[in-house]
Amino acid sequence: MRARQESCCFTGHRAAKLPWKYDESDLRCLALKRRIMDAVELAYEQGYRHFLCGMAQGCDLYFCECVLALRERCPDVTLEAAIPCPTQAETWPAVQRERYQKLVSACDFETLVSAAYSASCMQRRDRYMVDHASLLIAAFDGSSGGTRYTVEYALKRGVSIVDIPIL
Repeated sequence: MRARQESCCFTGHRAAKLPWKYDESDLRCLALKRRIMDAVELAYEQGYRHFLCGMAQGCDLYFCECVLALRERCPDVTLEAAIPCPTQAETWPAVQRERYQKLVSACDFETLVSAAYSASCMQRRDRYMVDHASLLIAAFDGSSGGTRYTVEYALKRGVSIVDIPIL
């Protein structure tokens, strides 16, 4: 794995919290994916080579797919799946579970943050990512929840933040 100074992590809302929910053909979703890709490419241009993803439904998986697309063009890119617990995708719809498994398999590294689900395993995963990066890309609308927790934790840790508007 790479040094913290060339590592970038991501946080963003889950699909259920997005205005278009799970409809990834929605023009607003397509525009958000483009903004995420632009932020990933800019991070690469600034010297970031290692990317950490929390692998949640919604924005995390969009980010993961953007980094994998970048890695196709730039083989020095590495991607780490920061998995909060072994059962993360267990209750997801079958299509989303398959997508998750495919993406985890495509990652260069897989870090299991907690051996079992707990009330705090998601926050532990978020802290792990921030603690191992010097840049956080955030698709965030200001609402409370895990994305807000991660942004606030990054601010406390002095990690740079690139804010991507949801709409």
